[in-house]
Amino acid sequence: MKGAKDRQEARGLAHGYRSGLEEKNAKFLEAKGIKVAFESIKIPYTVPEIKRRYTPDFPLPNGIIVETKGKLEPEDRAKHLFIKLQHPELDIRFVFQRPTDPIYKGSPTSYAQWCDKHGFKWATKLIPEAWILEPGPKKKPEEVLKR
Repeated sequence: MKGAKDRQEARGLAHGYRSGLEEKNAKFLEAKGIKVAFESIKIPYTVPEIKRRYTPDFPLPNGIIVETKGKLEPEDRAKHLFIKLQHPELDIRFVFQRPTDPIYKGSPTSYAQWCDKHGFKWATKLIPEAWILEPGPKKKPEEVLKR
């Protein structure tokens, strides 16, 4: 059963308002002869920077960073793109349980394809021995990050 508040909100939405309070104030302005310009302007603003930290799964001795993932959620994808943009000298790679899984239900893009598109190396289920034997990046993560 809908309460008075629900009915008031539904009535407001029918007129473009999300609340009874918005509707009440619109009617007040109209009664005063003021043309109502509800949500007629847009004011741009920037959300301040949020500092975060990423703790990789397996930093290898050669400086390669390995992240193991069963699922590569949207937040993870965004995080790794930010990290790549801000620390391009780091060599971060992924090991997926199922690299052919889509990045979201119904997506034509798999985890592996996403990595290829964004320049991340990837493997299936186990860290490849070749990654361990590689010389790795010129600078190790600890050298890069002590700036």
